[in-house]
Amino acid sequence: MGPFALALDTKNSFAASSSATDASGRKMDNLQMVPKKFFASINNEEEKPFDFLRILFEGVIAGGTAGVVVETALYPIDTIKTRLQATRGGGQIALKGLYSGLLGNLAGVLPASAIFVGVYEPAKQKLLKMVPENLSAVAHLTAGALGGIAASFVRVPTEVIKQRMQTRQFASAPDAVRLIVSKEGFKGLYAGYGSFLLRDLPFDAIQFCIYEQLRIGYKLAAKRELNDPENAVIGAFAGALTGAITTPLDVIKTRLMTQGSANQYKGIVDCVKTIVAEEGPPALLKGIGPRVLWIGIGGSIFFGVLERTKRYLAQNRPDNATSKKD
Repeated sequence: MGPFALALDTKNSFAASSSATDASGRKMDNLQMVPKKFFASINNEEEKPFDFLRILFEGVIAGGTAGVVVETALYPIDTIKTRLQATRGGGQIALKGLYSGLLGNLAGVLPASAIFVGVYEPAKQKLLKMVPENLSAVAHLTAGALGGIAASFVRVPTEVIKQRMQTRQFASAPDAVRLIVSKEGFKGLYAGYGSFLLRDLPFDAIQFCIYEQLRIGYKLAAKRELNDPENAVIGAFAGALTGAITTPLDVIKTRLMTQGSANQYKGIVDCVKTIVAEEGPPALLKGIGPRVLWIGIGGSIFFGVLERTKRYLAQNRPDNATSKKD
């Protein structure tokens, strides 16, 4: 802050002398230093007050809508990916019942997606006001991790039930809940919670950071707001890249969540060692094709629907309707 304060004081002192105004102005231009920006950043044209409840409400609605749409559209691909990862060795997978467990999964996806975006949006906007503009990526990373932690309490039981049904261990979601709790206890619904966080916290943080930074950079280059196809393309790229990077973590999470009461693996480290020893390192990349395809297309749909819903809600706020009448 030293050079900026010095420049400000110098300008004020010379302002008293009308004969040196132009010279001091030129000195000021030379003295002011612009910090190098390592991440994309954009200035808000108008500083708006932070309305937590409105941001929370719109985030919950937009997140829930986007989550349900993308889950319904891509559930068969997710089922194939799960069956590939859960199969040990070179076993064949069944291609029947690819929508098995969808309705039960949607009952969890809706609140989980709503919670995630409901936490992410206000956290992101609050953090962006707190951190320097050139460190906006830190705000996006942190907000993504916070959203992931909040949503994990709903996501994990939903994921456990979904994957057990996808691998045909149970016929319905209510049966899955009842039998898991009776055989494994309530903690069975949170099987693989550590590996889930190990996968999803980096995934959420990285995906949303890449998406937000690309959007900011594109806005600066285009000097306009992005349209729906552009948001979709950026979302697809961010999702596919993040999905490929985190595939080994996803394999570990799937094995731990689908092992049931057999307890083949004692934890994350034992799971990795066993997979590598019995099946070789390439087994940690099982399902990478369907995963990248699923998350790439899913990112396109999710972020496209998310931005469209956020824009719709913003255009239909009560204050906007009042101003139109006036």
